[in-house]
Amino acid sequence: MLKWSLLLLVVAVVLGIFGFAGIIEAAAAIFKLLFWVFLALFVISLFLGRNRSTR
Repeated sequence: MLKWSLLLLVVAVVLGIFGFAGIIEAAAAIFKLLFWVFLALFVISLFLGRNRSTR
């Protein structure tokens, strides 16, 4: 589960760089939205992985 969390974090960071830096102007709004979605998925998977490992 930690691998998925790290993958989601990397995807969120890359999308954030593209979206908030304005590198690709036309798709910046989509990248910003996807940044928040993947960041939320990262946090959720991080907590689910932590709860699963303590059992």
